[in-house]
Amino acid sequence: MRDPRWRMALAVALVVFGLDRATKILVERTMTLEQTIDLLPFFALTYVRNPGAAFGLFREAPQPFRIPLLLAVTAIAFVVLVGYLRETPAERRWVVMALGAVLGGALGNLYCRARFGEVIDFLHLHWGEWSWPMFNVADSAITVGVVTLLVSSFLDARKPSQSTSQPAGR
Repeated sequence: MRDPRWRMALAVALVVFGLDRATKILVERTMTLEQTIDLLPFFALTYVRNPGAAFGLFREAPQPFRIPLLLAVTAIAFVVLVGYLRETPAERRWVVMALGAVLGGALGNLYCRARFGEVIDFLHLHWGEWSWPMFNVADSAITVGVVTLLVSSFLDARKPSQSTSQPAGR
């Protein structure tokens, strides 16, 4: 693997996958399901299992439908991300790292879903009665990666065209 894009993306993906697995194993071994450990007034560790996708999407769908659907969506996303990585110039390091983060996060949740049929979530943001749905390291990496890709795309769209065409009439 001589291409620096692949090495960088793979390194980021492996770090994200490793951190995701390690934190999920730690939570699974040290906490009971539904247990909450308050850390800050707005942040807690709460061990839950999410059978659905992001924010519990498809949570109520029958398992024979839900799991193949979510596995297929992950596989399609993986193929699209690898294709995007192939087209990304090596000097666009932030984009390459963002793609690695999304790939690592997708693999982390894919592993959980394939092994348990659901994803272990434990990070919980809340304030008073307001509560954000629980998430994990993989979800965080996916979110940071996607936001980085969107910002990069927005900034690229604002750059002036690198056209070398001559003005009309010359």
